[in-house]
Amino acid sequence: MKNILISGGSGFIGSNLSLRLLKLGYTVRVLDNLSQQVHGKEPMTTSPLYQSIKDKVEFFNGNVTCKKDWIKAIEGQDAIIHLAAETGTGQSMYQIKRYIDVNIVGTSMFLDILTNKKNSIQKIILASSRAVYGEGKYKCPKHSVVYPMERREELMKEGDFNCKCPICFSPIKPLPTSEDSELHPISIYGITKHNQEQLVINVGKALQIPFCIFRFQNVYGPGQPLLNPYTGILSIFSTQIKNKHNINIFEDGKERRDFVYISDAVDAIILGLIQNKISYDVFNVGSGESKDVLTVAKTLKLNFNSNINIVISGNYRIGDIRHNYASLTKIQRHLNFIPKYTFSKGLKLFCEWVNNQDIPEDNYLTSIFEMKRKGFLK
Repeated sequence: MKNILISGGSGFIGSNLSLRLLKLGYTVRVLDNLSQQVHGKEPMTTSPLYQSIKDKVEFFNGNVTCKKDWIKAIEGQDAIIHLAAETGTGQSMYQIKRYIDVNIVGTSMFLDILTNKKNSIQKIILASSRAVYGEGKYKCPKHSVVYPMERREELMKEGDFNCKCPICFSPIKPLPTSEDSELHPISIYGITKHNQEQLVINVGKALQIPFCIFRFQNVYGPGQPLLNPYTGILSIFSTQIKNKHNINIFEDGKERRDFVYISDAVDAIILGLIQNKISYDVFNVGSGESKDVLTVAKTLKLNFNSNINIVISGNYRIGDIRHNYASLTKIQRHLNFIPKYTFSKGLKLFCEWVNNQDIPEDNYLTSIFEMKRKGFLK
């Protein structure tokens, strides 16, 4: 395989992946609509992500919901790395059609083309999300491994944000979530990613086109868009701090996330691309460790030498999970993937990059008002 098509190849992960593949000798074609939410109002001239790949890749300015754009982009390509997607749990809950159109319909478009038109595609890589697990895997002292459903709103109103055993309602502890865990996404975003997986698995097997599906945890690092107020907790907090705005921590600040550095995320995709022994499989991509949100905010504040206030508000979003972190046993065994960046090392590099950026206006309050108005922020 030499010719690689990356949908969403101008995005955060996509631009980093494009540059790495070029260094490895691949020819890269990018299909991207340069979304304003990611790239700003004048993406062709002001987006650092687009500028990083401009004139280095074959760029198609198109939309994954347009069949003609897909047909043009797929011609002559050996592999598709499908990254293009609408992301953001909170936003997905009230922009349902948009998320379904881009994530589900967009995926179905290229699979329909592979099914019905002559092509040279030999592998599909899909960027999925840990959101497909919902709350993920937990351990109950009475019932061993359990998979809690969404948390009860009446308890969260009282300040009890922890998951409970779905059988006995006892307190439970999070476990590393493995790929064979139950899938029950609790946000529209998670549902669309699950649907993407199902489509690729079904069509890939039917057409005998090998695929790798990667369920990414929270990817971060230099280049992560600072102007997007809907996704990327590190970039959102950093933009707030740099604008000298206080940080509002949801729930009690003890909710935990798995953060994986951008370079490690790109490593995983390339391993999936070049590994010929893996034909049809799904892998977690993360660090295998979790950090609580309050600690993350405090560490950013310290790194930026800021005196802003961190407020634990008790607010909560419908569709959010409590804890999740990845089991990396499978990807280590099959793809020899081992993260190279600890969170402290990666965060230091991220903060150094932020310190050298022109900081955009903080639009986070706009996203908060939208969620409140729609009834998804309590």
